[in-house]
Formats: sequence, structure tokens, C-alpha cells
Amino acid sequence: MEIRNVRLDELEKSLELAQYAFQYMLNEEEKKEAQEKYIPERNWGLFEDEQLVAKLVIIPLEVYLHGRVFSMGGIGGVASWPEHRRSGWVSLLLRHALQVMNDSGQMLSFLHPFSVAFYRKFGWEMLSDFKKYIVTTDKFPPKEIVEGKVCRDVVDIATLDRIYQKYAIEYNGTLVRDESWWERSVLDDDGHTAVFYNASGEASGYLLYKIENKELLVDEFVYLTDEARVGLWTFLSNHDSMVTKIVFTNIPANDMLPYTLPDPRIGQEFVPYGMARIVNVKRLLEAFPFKPTEHEGHWKIQIKDRDAPWNEGIWSVNINGEGKSTVGLLNETANDGDEKLSCDISTFSAMLIGYMRPTELHRLGRLTGPVEMANMLDQIIAPQQTLFMDYF
Repeated sequence: MEIRNVRLDELEKSLELAQYAFQYMLNEEEKKEAQEKYIPERNWGLFEDEQLVAKLVIIPLEVYLHGRVFSMGGIGGVASWPEHRRSGWVSLLLRHALQVMNDSGQMLSFLHPFSVAFYRKFGWEMLSDFKKYIVTTDKFPPKEIVEGKVCRDVVDIATLDRIYQKYAIEYNGTLVRDESWWERSVLDDDGHTAVFYNASGEASGYLLYKIENKELLVDEFVYLTDEARVGLWTFLSNHDSMVTKIVFTNIPANDMLPYTLPDPRIGQEFVPYGMARIVNVKRLLEAFPFKPTEHEGHWKIQIKDRDAPWNEGIWSVNINGEGKSTVGLLNETANDGDEKLSCDISTFSAMLIGYMRPTELHRLGRLTGPVEMANMLDQIIAPQQTLFMDYF
């Protein structure tokens, strides 16, 4: 058994496995494009007798956390042949991927799970929930005239990205997008864009949407001002003769749309989306922007992480009045009598990324130790809504 990069001359075998596992077919043009864009250093395979039996890809990305940018390794394309499943090969690949990401300096890792329970075993935890709305035409809000205009099918990525980055920085977990990501992973040849410009000509909101089978499908509804929200809603409502409903996805879990509608009794669903994991506890804690306080803070936490042993142990964290931390790994044989918190890496990930609050985790028994310490963490870890709208 050997784990190594999948070479370019082995790409065809990798594509065969991907197409079988994810049940799709590539035509010759798509295979050629995949070959032209292939980066062997990101693709890892487990080989047995020189035969590829399992694979995954690590995509170097960046995400926002409390307004700062953190390095993240996106795990995708995890697959194995059915005759080799439940043999532990994917487990070995995931542990290898954690080592690779740690060696590369990536602090976080995100993925989209085929099974939440499976990836929880390796330390990933839920990243975000988004709201899905179904609004039938009879529930559309009244059309309002606002100063400004909406332009359809705007293809200027720089304009879209300026709006997106101002929006994304207000959430935890949102991806930092570059131009190639917009082209490759966000914009769709079959979809439409619509941008709201205010009276000064400044772009302050956009939509990504499609129209299919008399349904208007909105993948991203992004706005920086209430004026932009109203202007974009009026644009959507003007489709009332063409569609029977609007289906919104990727709406933040704390969104208040129903409150703004004349009749808030619309279809609503919370959809868990994406999983996240801390790759390196020490690096993340040292870079994490804790809330400034009048007094310095000190706490200890014991973290269990079977699959990334460099995170295992009792960590001592000192935070100064500016919210900057000094982090050290204690000798577990030394017992100084200080009380400490304790949890596994998935719980710690959910807490620092913001999917769950420390006191919530303490009440659930996932974070154990003195409740006073959990309360202190509630004070120094700012609440921030998580949101992840991308797929890889």
C-alpha cells in the first residue's frame, strides 16, 4: 500500500473512479479540459499493487473568520472503488491529508460530506446552516420604487466580487473568492446575474439565479443596504407573470426575510451545509481575534484529536487585553491543580468557527469542565453567524 500524488499519466484512472463514485460522465472535451487544468500536487491517491483504489483532492483556499483571512484546505473528490470500501483506505487518506495540510500551514479544513457521521469520526463538524425559502407569487412583497436601478446579466466579476467581499467578511466561514474561482465555481453559463446600483451608481447588491419550469431559483441573494434588498426584491417580483414561485437557497440562518413579508407563512427549511475542522490548534489560537477585555484572561483546555496528534494535549491559553493570545502545550504528567475544560477536536472546531457557542456546548455535555470557564469563553469569543455558500 502506498499513498502518493496521482501523476498526470494516471489522471484517466482517477477520472474513471470519480465518474463511477459520483455517477456522472465526462465527454472528451471535458476530459481534455480536466487534463489541462490538472495539478498533481493537489491530488492524492492510495495505491495497492500500483492500482488506484482511493483518492481525494486538497484545494488551497482562504476563508473569513471574524473579519480576518485564514488558510483553509478544501477536501473534495473523496472516492474509493466499492470492492475496496470499508477496508480503512479512505481513513488512511484523510489522516494523510491532515498531515499534508498541517505541513502546508493550513489552519482549517472544510468539506462537503456524503455522510456527516462518517466525517465526524475524523474531527470534522458542522460548519453552517442555510435557510431555504419557497415564496409563491401570492406571497411576494409589494413592489417598491427605490432610487437606483437593476442591471441584468452583469458579467463584470470585479463588480460582483466587491459586493461579495463586503458581504462575506461579516460572516464566519465564507470563502475568499478570486477571479478564477468565480469563473470556474460560481458563475454558470445557464444562469443569470442581476446587480443593483444606487442613485450614485454604486453597486450594492446582486443576485445569481436561474429560471426553470416556472420557478425562479436564486442561489445567491447578496445585498449591502436595505435599499439594495428592496430594489432586488422588486426585480424578482416583476417575474410574477413568468413563474409560480421563487426558491431561495444559501440564505444565512439568521436572515429575517419572513418578517418583511406581508404574509410570513412561506416555506422555510434549515439546511445543514458543509463541515469544518481545525487542522492546527496552536496556530489557529495564536491567530484568533479574541474580544479585547479590560483584564487578561487565562484558561486551559484538554483536546482529544486521534487523527492529528499534534493537537492532542492540554493547552494553556493566555489572552491579553487586546485579545491576542499566547499558547503553550503543557506536560500532561504535571498536575498543577488548575481546573480545565475538555473536549474533542470536532467540538473545539464548532466553538471557534462559531457554529456553536461555548455555553451551548457545555450544556450539551460536549464541552466539560467548570461552567465559569465556559462562561468566560462566551465573553471572549465574539458571536458571529457562520455561512458557507460555495461547493467543491
